[in-house]
Amino acid sequence: MYAIVRTGGKQYQVASGDQVRVEKLEGSVGDSIDLDDVLMVVDGEEVKIGQPVLDNAKVTATIAEQGKGKKVIIFKKKRRKGYRLKKGHRQSYTALKIEDISV
Repeated sequence: MYAIVRTGGKQYQVASGDQVRVEKLEGSVGDSIDLDDVLMVVDGEEVKIGQPVLDNAKVTATIAEQGKGKKVIIFKKKRRKGYRLKKGHRQSYTALKIEDISV
């Protein structure tokens, strides 16, 4: 059994026991979170598709980690002008451990 959920403007395929990294969510490690934007649930041969989301469906997860990803370097340059710009960015994320999918 797996589900397609939407969080942080992105869609993720999750199954019970999976760990996924999503955009930063509020909460601390060990907190329980319900993901209510469930777009599709597949249970063997039975497929339920929402329009756009399924009513009464939710995915329960716990926060496993709050952290920052690897640094991405942004470098801009214009030739012969002496213009150089170097910036770095680390995107925050939340690692979720999927506990249960209920329909």
